[in-house]
Amino acid sequence: MDVPEESTPSGKSSVSATVKRLEEEGEIAADYLEELLDIADLDGDIELSIDHGRALVEIITEGGEDRDLQRLVGKEGEVLDALQELTRLAVQARTGERSRLMLDIAGHRRRRKAELTAVAQEAITKIKGGAESVSLEPMNPFERKVVHDVVAAAGLTSDSEGVEPNRHVVITR
Repeated sequence: MDVPEESTPSGKSSVSATVKRLEEEGEIAADYLEELLDIADLDGDIELSIDHGRALVEIITEGGEDRDLQRLVGKEGEVLDALQELTRLAVQARTGERSRLMLDIAGHRRRRKAELTAVAQEAITKIKGGAESVSLEPMNPFERKVVHDVVAAAGLTSDSEGVEPNRHVVITR
């Protein structure tokens, strides 16, 4: 659990307040998604956690049979992205605050993160091998964030360039 510490006027850490707020976001999102699963007549279990200061909501199946849930992921995750935005709006409607929660369905984001880490590592190898810069394919904000994090951990620089839907990451020394 990676939750940023915030100071209160008394100097005490408000980590527990942050955790409580993120847990509330997760519970609201879970209720919203349970209704969606019921309406779509899909089976799925919802798991809640906190990751990098965000509520993480995952819809999984017990037996690992994710075929039905793939409809909620869509081609290249566009349905998942839309559901994440709708879920964030549902949380915002209840809390009055903008939510940064992450939604993963059938492990799609987890798998994509592993793929993007490999792509970023390959680009890092090219830069360390002498390339001035490496431009990657267009990516959504989640994907770009994964790449930026990997690049930063390697001690290199990356920037997002272009305009959606062609916004992409450029990695430099």
